[in-house]
Amino acid sequence: MSEIEKKILEMGLELPVCPVPVAQYVPAVTVENLVFVSGQTPIVDGKLLYKGKIGHDLTTQDGYEAAKYAALRVVAGLKSAVGDLDRVERIVKVTGYVNSDAEYLDHPKVVNGASDLIRNVFGVKGEHSRVAFGVASLPDGAAVEIDLIAYIK
Repeated sequence: MSEIEKKILEMGLELPVCPVPVAQYVPAVTVENLVFVSGQTPIVDGKLLYKGKIGHDLTTQDGYEAAKYAALRVVAGLKSAVGDLDRVERIVKVTGYVNSDAEYLDHPKVVNGASDLIRNVFGVKGEHSRVAFGVASLPDGAAVEIDLIAYIK
C-alpha cells in the first residue's frame, strides 16, 4: 500500500475501485509524464450521492462534499494509470464542473472540496492550478464533476 493510500485511510476515507467508463473512453491517459484523468461524479458503492443543482436543490456545503467524493474517484482513476500513487510528483490542474443555476456564484467554494482533499492527500505535491465553473447540467443530474492532470516520475 502506498503512502498516499495510507493517508487516505487515516482521513477515514477509502479509495474506491477505479470507476468503469460508461462510454467509449478510458479512466486515464498517460502521455510521457502527464496523466489526464477523466471526470468523475460523486458516486459511492454505485450510488450517486449528490444529485441536483447547487444553490437550488443542494447547499454549497453539499457541493463541497460532492466535490470531495468525486475527487476521491479521480484519485482512483489516477491509481489505475500509475499503479503506485507515490509516483505522483505533482497534481498539475484540477477542473471542477458545478451543476448550478445561472444565478449561483460560489463555484469556487464547491470545488474547494476537491482541492482540499487533493492537497490533504498529496501534501505539497497536491498544490495545483484550478478552474471552477458552473454548467447547466451533468450526467445523471450529478451535482459536481471533477477531473485532473498529474505529473508522474
